[in-house]
Amino acid sequence: MTKLQIKEKLKELPDLPGVYIMRNSTDEIIYVGKAISLKKRVRQYFDNNKNKGAKVLAMVANIDHFEYIIVQNEVEALVLESNLIKKNRPKYNIVLRDDKQYPYIKICKEKYPRIKKVRQVKKDGGRYFGPYPDAYAVNDSIDLFHLYYPFRTCNLNFDKGASLDRPCLNYFIKKCKGPCVNKEDEKRYLDNMDDINDFLESKSEKIPTWILDKMNKEASKLNFEMAARYRDYYRALSVISERQNVTETKGDDIDIIAMSKGMTTIVIQVFFMRQGKIVDREHFFIKNDYMETNSDVMSSFIKQFYLDIMYIPKEILVQTLPDDLESITEFLSAKKKSKVSIHEPKIGKKRELVDMASRNAVDMRIKHDKRVERKERKRSSGLNQLKEILNLHDLFRIEAYDISNISGVRSVGSMVVFEDGIPVPKEYRKFKIRTVEGPNDYASHKEVLTRRLKEGISEKEKGNTQTGFGSLPDLILMDGGKGQVNIAKDVLENLALDIEVAGLVKDDKHTTRAIIYNNNEIPINRRDPVYNLIYEIQEEAHRFAINYHRKLMQNTVKASELDKIKGVGKKTRENLYKHFKTLSNIKKASIEELMEVPLVGRVQALEIYKYFRLKG
Repeated sequence: MTKLQIKEKLKELPDLPGVYIMRNSTDEIIYVGKAISLKKRVRQYFDNNKNKGAKVLAMVANIDHFEYIIVQNEVEALVLESNLIKKNRPKYNIVLRDDKQYPYIKICKEKYPRIKKVRQVKKDGGRYFGPYPDAYAVNDSIDLFHLYYPFRTCNLNFDKGASLDRPCLNYFIKKCKGPCVNKEDEKRYLDNMDDINDFLESKSEKIPTWILDKMNKEASKLNFEMAARYRDYYRALSVISERQNVTETKGDDIDIIAMSKGMTTIVIQVFFMRQGKIVDREHFFIKNDYMETNSDVMSSFIKQFYLDIMYIPKEILVQTLPDDLESITEFLSAKKKSKVSIHEPKIGKKRELVDMASRNAVDMRIKHDKRVERKERKRSSGLNQLKEILNLHDLFRIEAYDISNISGVRSVGSMVVFEDGIPVPKEYRKFKIRTVEGPNDYASHKEVLTRRLKEGISEKEKGNTQTGFGSLPDLILMDGGKGQVNIAKDVLENLALDIEVAGLVKDDKHTTRAIIYNNNEIPINRRDPVYNLIYEIQEEAHRFAINYHRKLMQNTVKASELDKIKGVGKKTRENLYKHFKTLSNIKKASIEELMEVPLVGRVQALEIYKYFRLKG
């Protein structure tokens, strides 16, 4: 979009509250903001550059076009802004790097409800309990609920009348009552589910009493191993129960938030006080690229942190009051359905709590900075040693390639990018091998490099040289010896490109022992800094290729012809492939051979047998 087009679009902005979304030339969202008046706020970005900070200047220089969403009020804008930031993680917004969500226990809204551990609360009619800071206690409690009564764990949709000809293995090992084959009493099932619900709502001690009775009986039989297991379950219930009771109490429930700012990183420390006692804490990292004010940081953090959390305390103590204090307070109060106060205490006990959180944030940030510094030193040393080995003056962008397949099936290639020794995941690219049949590593590498570099030349001709294919590497690393290196050199020669190429030679134990460069083999020691850099690059290329290959293979299985056969579900299909390896073998199998597969009975085996025989 030209400056003239942006100017025209600015005239169309309404004088209403809403959220604005800034995008770059590749349509990537680079910033999300909210405004009481879209007209006034958005126009400010494109006025003269006087009094604008470094972040705003950098962002505006990258804005190609923008869009907006009109909302009813500022609180609604705040929620939408936070959701969009969380989903898209724009470059110029303050974004939490460690966006940890505590787990909840969910009772699904469905016929024969399931009990699950989840980390996100959705408006799906399910009942959510939590959040709980102890994930192990959540896991143990859910295991115990299944011990108390064998609730189903399958994904069958009973609301749509799903059923099976024969029950799964869980029925035979007494871990399910078999609602899929109409062997479950629905009222009894729901009664037991109500027991779970009543416990989680702190309305009943029936389940803890039951588990204590079990523990005592096992101990009286001298079966101490089983008694210890029940004891652990009881402890898990105590943790869950304590956390749930906290949300019902009228005592001092306070969150304490403080921060420590370093040159590149901000650490946010949150302490959770319940009934006057600090019961847990958590820390988060935020990039400090543009030296945001403390109020900006606190505002962004509170909006993102409390967006999906179910339990909000009545009071939040902060080191610095956030921007948008009024709208944030209104949003949190509406979510809690009672008044929430945000304070910056100056003296007294509450100030001491904030200072304690602040000291912990400083300690965490210093430790983090030292770890980063050590890592950066290693990276810098490794890059410098690689430059020295290859006698290169400039070495900024390194691209590494890997090929993944199983016996030549669904071959894929990966390209990973390191800039200044640091991985740049947004620059990674993946390729489906199109022209090569079977496991041909050389030909696959040739295809991938040719496609990548031709696209790079095309992008360069268009003037797109900053990111993606348009940014050509200073060095190409091939996962292999002279053969792979020569393939890359041939491609570069055919395309008239002058890019350095090196290969990585491995020993019998699959450990890199040398670099191939200009037909010379240069040994490297595992204790050398360059080894750590090369190892990280190799592992990243391999991981990226393997993950892409697995995804494609899973999609192949998902799209299997077996889906067309009556009664064959996901688990049965997976078992058939696991047993017979290929669809061709499944087609040739007899009824008796099909019945050897778990979950496949005579009726189902006959259906599979008939399907392929009639089709053939």
